[in-house]
Amino acid sequence: MKKIIKTIIIGIGIASMLSCSDFLEQTSPSEVTATTVFNSTAYTEQALNKVYSGLTLDHTYGCRIPLNFATNSDIELIDGLDKDGTGNSIAINERGACNYNPSSSWTKLDNNWTECFQIVENANIVIEGIEGSSLITEGNSSREQMLRYEGEALTIRAMVYYDMIKNYGDIPMKFETTKSDGSNIYLPKTDRDTIMEYLITDLEKAIDYLPWAGESSYTTEHATKGFAHGLLARIALSYAGYSIREESKSSLGYETLANSDETYPTQRPGSDKRKELYELALTHLDAVIASGVHLLNPDVENEWYLINQCTLDQTYRENLFEVAHGLNFSGEMGYTVGVRLTGTTTTYGYSNSSGKVKLTAPFFWSFDHNDIRRDLTCATYEIKPGSSNEPIETMQSNAPFGIYVAKWDPRKMSDDWVTASKAATTKFGYGINWVTMRYSDILLMYAEALNELNGADVAGPTCGLTAKDALLQVRSRAFDSSNQTEVKSYVNSLTSGDDFFNAIVNERAWELAGEAIRKYDLIRWGLLETKIAQSKEDYLELIGEAPSKFYYKMQTSDVNAIDMSSICWYQVPDEIDSYKSTTGWGGENPTTGTNIAYLPYISWGLDRTVKNRHLLPIGATTISDSNGTLTNSYGFE
Repeated sequence: MKKIIKTIIIGIGIASMLSCSDFLEQTSPSEVTATTVFNSTAYTEQALNKVYSGLTLDHTYGCRIPLNFATNSDIELIDGLDKDGTGNSIAINERGACNYNPSSSWTKLDNNWTECFQIVENANIVIEGIEGSSLITEGNSSREQMLRYEGEALTIRAMVYYDMIKNYGDIPMKFETTKSDGSNIYLPKTDRDTIMEYLITDLEKAIDYLPWAGESSYTTEHATKGFAHGLLARIALSYAGYSIREESKSSLGYETLANSDETYPTQRPGSDKRKELYELALTHLDAVIASGVHLLNPDVENEWYLINQCTLDQTYRENLFEVAHGLNFSGEMGYTVGVRLTGTTTTYGYSNSSGKVKLTAPFFWSFDHNDIRRDLTCATYEIKPGSSNEPIETMQSNAPFGIYVAKWDPRKMSDDWVTASKAATTKFGYGINWVTMRYSDILLMYAEALNELNGADVAGPTCGLTAKDALLQVRSRAFDSSNQTEVKSYVNSLTSGDDFFNAIVNERAWELAGEAIRKYDLIRWGLLETKIAQSKEDYLELIGEAPSKFYYKMQTSDVNAIDMSSICWYQVPDEIDSYKSTTGWGGENPTTGTNIAYLPYISWGLDRTVKNRHLLPIGATTISDSNGTLTNSYGFE
C-alpha cells in the first residue's frame, strides 16, 4: 500500500511535468504525450498513476462517493436535522443530500463532478496514448505490459462513469481526450443506458488485458481481472434494474414501477433485455468464482481486522479491488464511518472521528441472534475519555438511528495510525483503503442472477455452484460451527423465485451494510421507497418489543471495556445488581418520544417534490459553466 501511494504522488509530479511546455525541450504538451510518454513503459505507468491518484481525493473516493452519496437506505442513514436538532433536512450539505433533499448550490457536487471528469480525462489520455504507441505492435516485448496499463485505465474509467450514473443519472458521454479546438468540451447529456452499453464493451476488452490478482505480484490495489468481471456484472444488474428517468421510455418496451412520478417515471428495460443482462452478469460472476483466485476469508472478523490494519489479504484475496489510500494523505474510512471517538484519549490521541454514517435499530434487530456480523457491523457504543483521559467504552442511550458502523474500529487500527493520531491536532487522512468490491458481493450477485434465470437449485455454467450454494457460502461464514445445521436448514428451506430473492435482499443487507451498496441495490430493485417506509414501521414495532433498558457488564480484565457477550439485548436479566444499564429502544414513548418525532425527517425528500427522486442534481456552477448544454431535471433548479 505504501508503495502505491508513493508512486501515486510521483505520478502527480510527472503529470505536472507533462503539462509543461518545456518538458524535454518539446514545444507541445500533446507532442510530448504521444512521442515520449507512451513510448516508454515507465512514463506510461506514471501517467496511469495520475488516474489512480484522482481516486484518493475527498471529492471522489476519499469521502464523497463511498460515504456521502451512498446513503440513505433502509439500514443506513445520515441524520437530516438542523444543527440545533430541530427542523427538517438541511439542503446545502451532505445531510440534505443523504435525505434526498439536495440543493444544486451545494458546492461539493461541483467538486465531485469536476474531479470525476478529470479522472475520466486522464484515463482517456492513457488509453489513446497506448493505442497510438509503437509498443503495442505484435511481437514487441512491452506489448503485454502496455495493454495491461490500458486495461487498468479502461476499468477505472468504467468504475468512475458508473458511479456518476448511479448518482446523477444521464450525464455527458466523453470517451476521448479534449480536442484542441474545444469542439468536445460542452457536451450534452447522453442516456445512461447508452453509456452503460459502452462501459460493458470496454470492460470486455479490459478483461482480456488484465492479470488476475496475485499474478506476478499484481495486487488488488490495481484494477484486476476479477474486479473487471465483477464491475461488468454490477453494471449489467443495474442496467437491468429500475431508475428514475428524465422522460418515459415506454415506447421502447420499458416497464414502469407502480406509483411512479408521472413526469419522471421510474422504469427498467423489458423482460427480453433484462434476461440478456442477467445472463451477461452471470457469465462474468461465474468466471470469477470458477477462477478460484478470490475466496472468502473463513474468518470475517479477521478480514475486517486486516482492512483496519491497512494490510492486503494476500491469502484469500477476498477484496477484488481497493482504492489505495495513505496514512496522513487521504481516506475517511474510520473518520466519517466507523466506531466514534469522542474526545482526546491517552490511547488514541486526537478525537479524529465524526461517525456521520449511522445504522438503525430495526436493522440491528433483524440479525439472527447468533450472527457474528451483528456486532462486527453495529456499534451501539462510542469511546470517550475518562477522568484521566483514558478511553472508556460507553453504551448509547436510546439512539436507534445513531448506531455507528463497527467495521472500521480504532481498536483494530495499526500502530502507525495510533502514532499519527497521537501527534495530530486536526483532521488527518486515516489511510485505510476503500474496498470497492468483496468476494461475498460476487457470490450474492451470482445467487441473485442465477435464481432470476434458472431458479435456486440449478448449477451455474462453469463453477458448478447453485444459487443456494453461493448463498450458503456467505451465510455459513457468519455463524460458528455450532450453528451450521440451522444455517443449512434455512438456506435449504428457500424456494426459487420471490422467496429466494427476498432472502438475497436480506443477506446483502447483513453482509454489506456500510459499504456503499445497499442504496443502489434498493434503487435497481425498485424497493427504495418501500424499504425506507418499512424500516420506519419496523421501528414503531420495535419499541413495543425491545427492553426499556439494556443491561450489560464491563470486562473483568479491563473495566473500561464493555463485555459484549454480557449485553442483554432481548430480555432483562434475572438479577440486575451486578449490571450497568442504559435506556433501551423500548424506553421510547410511542406518542411523544423524540425518536418518534424524528421519523418524518428521515429521507423526507425522497417523494417530497418528485416521486422516488433518488438522484443528485448537477451542481449550479457546473450548469452555469456548461455553455447552455446542461440543465437539471427531476424538479431541481
